[in-house]
Amino acid sequence: MTFKSKISGFAMLASLAVAGVSAGSVMAQTDMEKATQIAKENIIVDTHIDVPYRLKGNLDRTGQWIDVGVSTGDEGDFDYPRAKAGGLDAPFMSIYIPASYEPDGQPNGSASKLADDLIDLMERVVSEHPDKFAIPHSVDDMIQHFNEGKISLPLGMENGAPIEGKMENLQHFYERGIRYITLTHSAWNHISDSSYDPDKHWGGLSPFGKELIVEMNKTGVMVDISHVSDQAFWDVMEITKTPVIASHSSARHYTPGFERNMSDDMIKALAENGGVIQINYGSSFLTEEANTYRSRGAADYQAHLEANGLEDSNEVRAAFMETWTAANPYPFATFDETLDHFDHVVKLVGIDHVGIGSDYDGVGNT
Repeated sequence: MTFKSKISGFAMLASLAVAGVSAGSVMAQTDMEKATQIAKENIIVDTHIDVPYRLKGNLDRTGQWIDVGVSTGDEGDFDYPRAKAGGLDAPFMSIYIPASYEPDGQPNGSASKLADDLIDLMERVVSEHPDKFAIPHSVDDMIQHFNEGKISLPLGMENGAPIEGKMENLQHFYERGIRYITLTHSAWNHISDSSYDPDKHWGGLSPFGKELIVEMNKTGVMVDISHVSDQAFWDVMEITKTPVIASHSSARHYTPGFERNMSDDMIKALAENGGVIQINYGSSFLTEEANTYRSRGAADYQAHLEANGLEDSNEVRAAFMETWTAANPYPFATFDETLDHFDHVVKLVGIDHVGIGSDYDGVGNT
């Protein structure tokens, strides 16, 4: 099963309104009217929004339930009124599992439990607002929800740790609604190496990971290559018989050396496979300046220590960073720089192979 969305420039601009971007500031009113019409008439998909972990995090911290069926004001990025206003019809809810739930690549049952708990939370959202939300298990379900005026909440699993080396867990989570799996996250796991992890433990996919790709193809769960190492991506391309997605990645063309984004060669291979790259809205994914912001701060801090004969401590670091960030405010990506990634992919492989993977509620520097 493959969810595909052909998203025009106007529809994308309309969906960006969900992020608080003023479309009126970049388009004439006549174009905004066209955008609104297109957004109403077509299903707009965002393949990665971290609402489930946002809900759980708030429950754990405060004991309070965040009701995304109504306006949550300045809290978070996603709620029903904002999604409706922007024409967002099918935001994939990310069942996000931190890498810490599989320490040293050893499944211990905690990852699968967290995944089930997060899916339970999404079922609670739907049960409390059955007139607004529904969880689709097929493309036909999504179309039906759209025709009924509901927002579909398809599910994607970010980090395959809950599979825990058991193919029966793949079937279990498929039955619960999972329709893509991001193979790993910020560290290697029992399936794949991570783009963020300097330890390339497997040299790509693990032996089990290679078997899992075959089973995911058979089951109808899309393979998501966001977060995997470059070699793991190429391993997937050799094995998969169905289209692959990058649920929330951007173009490495604008962030040289950032393995988390996709190179031009990878985007071309993804397109040849029939897959889609969904652009992430995080500033650190979009520009070199934002991507290197932390490393530049760290380098300046080290130079500060050496120049003043200081030793690192929490107090020294905090004092330096307060001064440094005041002099070097975070360089948020602009609207045009966000659109550059879409345009780059379109020029490279065509419009059918680029979509939206905002990472709302998961990345704080949109």
